[in-house]
Amino acid sequence: DLDGLPVIHVRHVPLSSSFNSTIKRCVDIFGSLVAIMIFGIPMLIIACILKITDPGPLIFKQTRIGLHNHEFNMYKFRSMRVQKENEEKKAWTTQNDPRITPIGRFLRKSNMDELPQLLNVLKGDMTFVGPRPEMIKNVKEYTEELPEFEYRLRMKAGLTGYAQIRGKYNTTPKDKLIMDMMYIEQFSILEDIQL
Repeated sequence: DLDGLPVIHVRHVPLSSSFNSTIKRCVDIFGSLVAIMIFGIPMLIIACILKITDPGPLIFKQTRIGLHNHEFNMYKFRSMRVQKENEEKKAWTTQNDPRITPIGRFLRKSNMDELPQLLNVLKGDMTFVGPRPEMIKNVKEYTEELPEFEYRLRMKAGLTGYAQIRGKYNTTPKDKLIMDMMYIEQFSILEDIQL
């Protein structure tokens, strides 16, 4: 029940069956290896451009929350200039944020900044399709507002998800939660392939 709206019953998660979870993990391993081979050269080119155009690390790591509240480092190509840690936490990224580098703008627009997450999928921290991993502070904040939010942690975080494809960038956390819960409750390998 979400604000008086009956949503979905999530006591049984279809992915909890060993058959479904084994198939999903096999798809993740095979798919991430193939994707790394396909995107290996573009990733190498991006790494070289980043190194040449802006000093600092190539990869940006951020702690996110995944399956059963497990913390992990999510990888992205760095798209912003290097900042002090206290500066970085001051403000959310805005549309024309001056901290974003020129190559970073392109990477974000094309979503190529997320290619290193293929390593997260291969390692098993993430899956190709599932609820997007949230930052620790967001999980705490959303769970206070929407206690049902913890149900989305019954599934491994995804590189993409139902809420990302069906929703928009400005979709509210509540609406994303409803979409994520629909995906979790109605999980199927076929839907994963479609997404």
